[in-house]
Amino acid sequence: MKLKLPNPGLEDRIYSHAELEKLEKVQAGDRPQWDNKAQYILTCVGFCVGLGNVWRFPYLCQSHGGGAFMIPFLLLLVLEGIPLLHLEFAVGQRLRKGSIGVWRSISPYLTGVGVASMMCSFMVGMYYNTIMAWVMWYFFNSFQDPLPWSQCPINDNRTGFVSECARSSPVDYFWYRETLNISTKIEDSGGIQWWMILCLIAAWVVLWVCCIRGIETTGKAVYITSTLPYVVLTIFLIRGLTLKGSVSGIIFLFTPDVDELMNPTTWLDAGAQVLFSFSLAFGGLISFSSYNPVHNHCEKDSVIISIINGLTSIYSATVIYSIIGFRATEKYDDCVSRNIMALLNTFDLPEGNITESNYDEVFRTLNSTNPETIQGLNLTSCDMKTFLSEGVEGTGLAFIIFTEAITKMPLSPLWSVLFFIMLFCLGLSTMFGNIEGCVVPLQDLNILPKTWPKEVFTGLTCLVCCLIALIFVQRSGNYWLALFDGFGASVPLLVIAFCEIFAVIYVYGIDRFNEDLKFMVGHKPNIFWQAMWRVLSPLVLLVILVFYFIATLSKKLTYFVWDPESPVFPVLAQAAYPDWISGIIFILAGIPCLSIPGVALFMFIWKRCCKKDRHYTEECLNTISDKVPMSVATSD
Repeated sequence: MKLKLPNPGLEDRIYSHAELEKLEKVQAGDRPQWDNKAQYILTCVGFCVGLGNVWRFPYLCQSHGGGAFMIPFLLLLVLEGIPLLHLEFAVGQRLRKGSIGVWRSISPYLTGVGVASMMCSFMVGMYYNTIMAWVMWYFFNSFQDPLPWSQCPINDNRTGFVSECARSSPVDYFWYRETLNISTKIEDSGGIQWWMILCLIAAWVVLWVCCIRGIETTGKAVYITSTLPYVVLTIFLIRGLTLKGSVSGIIFLFTPDVDELMNPTTWLDAGAQVLFSFSLAFGGLISFSSYNPVHNHCEKDSVIISIINGLTSIYSATVIYSIIGFRATEKYDDCVSRNIMALLNTFDLPEGNITESNYDEVFRTLNSTNPETIQGLNLTSCDMKTFLSEGVEGTGLAFIIFTEAITKMPLSPLWSVLFFIMLFCLGLSTMFGNIEGCVVPLQDLNILPKTWPKEVFTGLTCLVCCLIALIFVQRSGNYWLALFDGFGASVPLLVIAFCEIFAVIYVYGIDRFNEDLKFMVGHKPNIFWQAMWRVLSPLVLLVILVFYFIATLSKKLTYFVWDPESPVFPVLAQAAYPDWISGIIFILAGIPCLSIPGVALFMFIWKRCCKKDRHYTEECLNTISDKVPMSVATSD
């Protein structure tokens, strides 16, 4: 017995296979198409491979057992990532629409799935491009020698360094004070920073220029934005391997701790990382695949892009930890040198009597003979593993850890310029998909006049996002960005992904979907795809969703603040969110999730109480993302 929910009128809302063949010829001049297969693959790779591959995956790998984390990551990549990616590619290519058009064609009650995807793309795009503004600020400041974050500024009295910098570090001071000019709490907006406004406007203008005509312009830009990061990563790997301690960092990263496999959090983080690193449920991949020829081999595409994505995560982690290994070695050597100097001065020993090679032995000897003297020196504990374990993710890795390592390299401005060019390309190519995930559904909703060109839709989207994103360039902006990042693209994406696979398999129908794939790629999906789509992938998503939701609800609502008056300074202090922040979290995470049943309820009431004489299906097919009406497609 096969489970399939009733779905009346489906045949009237979608094209038959014969109509698709004719439609593709008619639409050849009307609808954008990829210039070649490489352009499509590069665009999808650029969208999937983003900043998370560079600054979140290495952190998760290091904090969850090193090489042991690869086991759940690769397993869930097969069970969750590849099947969902194939499903989004196939449904977009088959129905020839953006996210809203696709789900509305399958069932009007599923329109909310596309609306939720559009909301997530909109929210993520707002703060993601703010990170691009930060990257641009650091890029512009990289054309200085020495780098401005390599040393502390002199105080107003010119008697020493600025106190805040002297008590922390030059990289911390440049990030928190010179760049963000951060406040001590989220309630204290502190006004807008003019230098960040300029960078934010520049970031959105660059994005608008690249996306101005949709895939016609982004398809050209990806030749640079999707390939240059790999070139820069390779350059950094070659340079990193020549630095002292780089191999120690790589060994530390991949040394397996099999006990971590028994930790449920390891599997939860691996599953979430697979979903987020593939940029699934945003709607951008559905839109991109809809521009493909109807007989494009989407199955092969999904496997190729999944392999590239997984290998990129591992490759970038190797590069990052080769540099972190160098940084940790530098800090270890500095720590040992300070201790050696203290011992030489205290015990009046000749210079060269204590070296790094015999430090441990001499220290043990002196500690056994003069324990009170040694204790009074308050020597710093120098542990290489501790320095390597200072794993951070996100902005902390990019703007603090990595920038500090760069200052210790010869020709540091050159490496800084390369690093921030790489980050900008990674972010920009990801933003192409986010904008596509906003603009195409917005066109499909028919809210604005259909006669408006795509340049106007893209411009309006960028303008609105830029204006709302001004909240992130306040002095409290970093706290708001962390809030958006933590709640705006977590649970909603899991809910959307589950709804997508449920809709295709149990509303559209797995048998119909199998026939569609046979028509498009030449054969029906094998037993692997059947098992994944019917049972395993929905089950994995449901388990991750439930545990992720429980973990999010049980987590105390706190955030970390940079407070020079804090007793733990320069360590970030933990602060409780104000009570009203719960309302913001509901808007970020609750509204996209509730839009799915909300729109379904609206459609039910509309069809029952406000039914029009015209057929809904005709309106459904006449969208901007699928301009050619059925009458044209079926005419001889």
